[in-house]
Amino acid sequence: MKFKVKHEICGRSRIHVLDNGFTFKEADIYEYVLLKIKNITKVKIYEATGDITFYYDGRAEDVYKRVASISIKDVEIPKDIVENSSRELSVNYKEKLIVKITRRYLGKIFVPSVIRYVYSCFKAVPYVLKGIKCVLNNRVEVPLLDAIAITISLFRRDFKTASQVMFLLGIGELLEEWTHKKSVSDLAKTMSINVNEVWLVTEKTDVLVSINDVNIGDKIRVHMGHFIPLDGEVLEGEGVVNQASLTGESEPVRKGLGSSVYAGTVLEEGDIVIRVTKNCGATHYEKVISMIEETEKIKSKASSRAEHLADRLVPYTLLGTGITYLLTRNITKTMSVLMVDFSCALKLAMPITVLTTIKQARECNIAIKGGKFIEEINEATTIVFDKTGTLTKACPKVKKVIAYTDEYTEDELLTIAACLEEHFPHSIANAVVVAAKEKNLIHEEMHSKVEYIVAHGIVSSIDGKRVVIGSHHFVVEDEKCKVDEKYREKYDLRPMEYSHLYMAIDNVLIAIICIEDPIRSEAKEVISELRKVGFNKVVMMTGDSRRTAEVVAKSIGVDEFYAEVLPEEKAAFVTKERELGNKVAMVGDGINDSPALSAANVGIAISDGSAIAREIADITIMSDSLYELITLKKISKKMQDRIDSNYIKIIGINGGLIALGVTGVIAPTTSALVHNASTISIGLNSMTDYDIK
Repeated sequence: MKFKVKHEICGRSRIHVLDNGFTFKEADIYEYVLLKIKNITKVKIYEATGDITFYYDGRAEDVYKRVASISIKDVEIPKDIVENSSRELSVNYKEKLIVKITRRYLGKIFVPSVIRYVYSCFKAVPYVLKGIKCVLNNRVEVPLLDAIAITISLFRRDFKTASQVMFLLGIGELLEEWTHKKSVSDLAKTMSINVNEVWLVTEKTDVLVSINDVNIGDKIRVHMGHFIPLDGEVLEGEGVVNQASLTGESEPVRKGLGSSVYAGTVLEEGDIVIRVTKNCGATHYEKVISMIEETEKIKSKASSRAEHLADRLVPYTLLGTGITYLLTRNITKTMSVLMVDFSCALKLAMPITVLTTIKQARECNIAIKGGKFIEEINEATTIVFDKTGTLTKACPKVKKVIAYTDEYTEDELLTIAACLEEHFPHSIANAVVVAAKEKNLIHEEMHSKVEYIVAHGIVSSIDGKRVVIGSHHFVVEDEKCKVDEKYREKYDLRPMEYSHLYMAIDNVLIAIICIEDPIRSEAKEVISELRKVGFNKVVMMTGDSRRTAEVVAKSIGVDEFYAEVLPEEKAAFVTKERELGNKVAMVGDGINDSPALSAANVGIAISDGSAIAREIADITIMSDSLYELITLKKISKKMQDRIDSNYIKIIGINGGLIALGVTGVIAPTTSALVHNASTISIGLNSMTDYDIK
């Protein structure tokens, strides 16, 4: 990529790329590509000028070399990045805002006053109708106040005040609509499907293919714990589907033959084959947008409280207006009270604050499904971590395969394990599949139907023999698999520094696959920092052996740890903590973490985890780092501080305006101007990003 540096300071650079500017699609592609470059932390694209500003760590020269080496022609960008971009939306609203302000002030200069007065009367009609609608519905709300203020101004022939009030109300509505739509769009995008490959059912066997190669009418298989990637109809099998992201339903729905299933939902139980009815994931995105806009999903408790308080204050504003008129018989002082209310600012500032927080969190690689979850994380005092794939790296590696049979070689045992494990989403399963690929071990579908038992393992059959693979608890204790006596000593000397995956055929242990699951380098520091930002208790829970868990727990410094626990035991611990009065955040990545994620006040999933974990979780960390947990806690505290600050400003400014109006210090026009200007100012401030360093 060719560019020239326009401006540079330490850690920040602005470069010029194209003289004729970027299209919206080009801007999205450049942003996507640049953020993939090591050391670049933030990117800002200027479509009109063809400039790019980026922030980086390290030496500028090294970053420039990497930037110069990229070519957007060779880049395959995920379809949803472009399709679901809010870039064009923002540009359109900026233009609307500029046009509205320009038209207002040019009209005052060039349009005759008589025409402006007539236009003010015409423009007042919608506001008056909204006020009449409130009366007819027996509601005393903000639109009624606006209608009364505008109507009185027009009857007094104070067209200037009426016009000014309507202009400021229009600006406020435009800003609120813009912020709301952009935030909803960003939120929905975080919920879009990220599935690249699917299991295509053919006459011979299931084949893993690109989702782009699937056509309407094709049959695809969906395994338990996976996203349903495309809309379709169930042809084989039966399952339980979690549709919460699409319909808002709290309970999973059972799906049988002939049932319709939808892209973006998750198969919680079962194994199904579906006939594809739509091969475009955009339908899911549109449904998510609709669902978010029609429900209270993005609202926080603070937003709801603000709205209820705003509506409750309206009657008191009307009462104050009436009392002022009865005591003073002065219409000017009465209008000064009527022109001011607390409701506008409350209803504008609080939702914008929440939506801005969600937007900034997304920029920090944190996807939050609703404002109320930000408040929950701010209030949380206990944080519970799953170990595997959460506190340890999401890419464990197979270190060795120990054979307890003469019938199969180690490579053959790894092949069988990979053939079974590739069907299910877990970091340990991925490690087995990757190890087989690295050894170029080709494995055909040699087994029958694969059954996944949550938190235990996999059951299938090969040549009529029952095959199980999973934890020690599942294979040795539950399935009662035995070790051939001639391998007993070898079994007793198995290396305990690794995590173990046990495999048996016809109740005889044939292999242990040793998995190295290194601790995340940042885990110890993150846990220390989490205590500083407000967590009183840090707990680790794992299905691994006590010896393995103890080593990890001591290394990273958690307060408590629990080993060899089942999913229901994790959930029970979370429930008990809540009963003790603690607010609990649960962090996990696997299917076995789902009950605990649901039971917590706020569930947090790791991006590389299972689809069901991300579906059930309230928040998803989108990057491969735990540092975002600290950012999440900080940003939640900043949101609460801003909400508290907004309350103080709104009450102080508007209370002062009412007092000045009643005493005759300021005129109604000034009162309206300051009230609306302060409302917009607080709203604009609520749109600014937080400093979370």
